[in-house]
Amino acid sequence: MDLSFKPEHEEFRKEVKEFLNNELTEELREAGKLTASVFSEVEYSSKWHKILYNKGWIGAKWPKEYGGTGWDDMQRYIFSTEIAKAGAPSPTAMGLMMVGPVLMKHGTQKQKDFYLPRILSGEDFWCQGYSEPGSGSDLASLQCKAVRDGDHYVVNGTKIWTTHAQYANRIFCLVRTDNSGKPQQGITFLLIDMDTPGIEIKPIITMAGDHEVNQTFFDDVRVPVENVVGEENDGWTVAKYLLEFERGGNFAAGIQSSIEKVREIASIERSDTGDSLLQDEVFLRSLSETEIKVQALLMTEHRIMADIAERGHPGPASSILKARGSNLKQEVDMLAVEAIGYYSSPLQHEARQPFSNLERVGPEYALTVFPSYLNNRASTIYGGSDEVQHNIMAKFVLGL
Repeated sequence: MDLSFKPEHEEFRKEVKEFLNNELTEELREAGKLTASVFSEVEYSSKWHKILYNKGWIGAKWPKEYGGTGWDDMQRYIFSTEIAKAGAPSPTAMGLMMVGPVLMKHGTQKQKDFYLPRILSGEDFWCQGYSEPGSGSDLASLQCKAVRDGDHYVVNGTKIWTTHAQYANRIFCLVRTDNSGKPQQGITFLLIDMDTPGIEIKPIITMAGDHEVNQTFFDDVRVPVENVVGEENDGWTVAKYLLEFERGGNFAAGIQSSIEKVREIASIERSDTGDSLLQDEVFLRSLSETEIKVQALLMTEHRIMADIAERGHPGPASSILKARGSNLKQEVDMLAVEAIGYYSSPLQHEARQPFSNLERVGPEYALTVFPSYLNNRASTIYGGSDEVQHNIMAKFVLGL
């Protein structure tokens, strides 16, 4: 596989870097640097979303016919890599990376015409209603129920771990519409306005002190039948397609950026001998082994990008990226925690706000290390646990 840049790709890389130098403000860089979770604070990610939208670059993975860039695989790779290096805030992915591609594939023309432009512009902010208490990795056991009543469904039940539901004006949900057959055959994919009467959001504060996830309750919520994506009782097909995109993202660029930060920390922090951690044989071996794994992940990403270019979606091989990417995130987090040592003890949530004047305990580079470690412990669970990914790979990739 030839990973060298063609002249036109090198020119594109220069264009991206120039754009970032000009448009990524000090405020946005600070917000990106202080991000300790998958998503940046909405106040800043929304500003960055608008900048990318005005440039015409927000739909980096969307086809031109739906308002996207139409970039090739190498352009998308260059863009994601330079964004990660620059430390830009991450726009929320629920609309752009999940429900958007689903609507392109399974949505009606009316749904496409209405929702897709609003996703690109940022006018609509989406959250995801998949998991329920007791129905996480076993998604087919979900019980949030939707009963047909004329030209509406009446929805009752609850969803949990709904990321940024407190900001969202729309949610895409899996609901139970039939109990008569196999569990997978009675599920429907439904789009719901969050301002509909009967919806209540209760925050869940993470161990890192962040309000990122919530539990969402539905009490006799009326949803128009025209908000079904795909067919009634065939939501499992739509849901699996969406999960390919949730699992098949670009992990390597972000992890490479995190490794560079670990290297920077290790060049400053000292081992028991008084030397830099980069001179510590044990630590350096662990760091080098992780870097090799990230390079292998990068090669896999490029191979799967080629599949996307051919088929239009990642397919079951996206589980490879999800499993390896999630585990490597955690591996890099562990190296960072090891590098900063006892500076991982203080949790300073308020100090992680851009331009906070609160006095920090320890060096600035240690501020987000342990919160990131805590947040990413969930990465091998959300989007389908490691065990689920291994089963998918065994059955659909290896044919076992």
